[in-house]
Amino acid sequence: MSEHRISMTVNGQQHRGLVDGRLMLSDWLREAAGYTGVHVGCEQGVCGACTVIVDGRAVRSCLMLAVQADGCSLTTVEGLAAADGTLHPVQQALKDNHGLQCGFCTPGIVMTLAALRADGARPDEAAMTEAMSGHLCRCTGYQGIRRAIRQLAAEDGTP
Repeated sequence: MSEHRISMTVNGQQHRGLVDGRLMLSDWLREAAGYTGVHVGCEQGVCGACTVIVDGRAVRSCLMLAVQADGCSLTTVEGLAAADGTLHPVQQALKDNHGLQCGFCTPGIVMTLAALRADGARPDEAAMTEAMSGHLCRCTGYQGIRRAIRQLAAEDGTP
């Protein structure tokens, strides 16, 4: 076992720790840091439930070692809403359009769409729909998710 010191910012909070070099970021976020909104489904990067934003990019945290996130800035679904509780536009669109059911896939979908829309980016409906190809949802049939994507594109003025 090789232990490594890590330090990263998660949702604006500094975290430090000593981790086994083989520990997955998803496990560290859930178990050591307490961010249980990071869901672990397939542990192979297929389902997308573990998606977080690392230095501005959507990343499957089950495919990234915790040591690889050393020095990075991360956002999990817990850090997306405003401090006053106002939902992020992606969260609001999913809520408005019943784009979630059991909620297991929801954090990953939210984080992927939020990363696409970061820094004022205005992806069109096709780009957001394409990004969803990396997510599995067994409850909704994707229709509510697609309606939420259409709402986001309409709010941005992109077809």
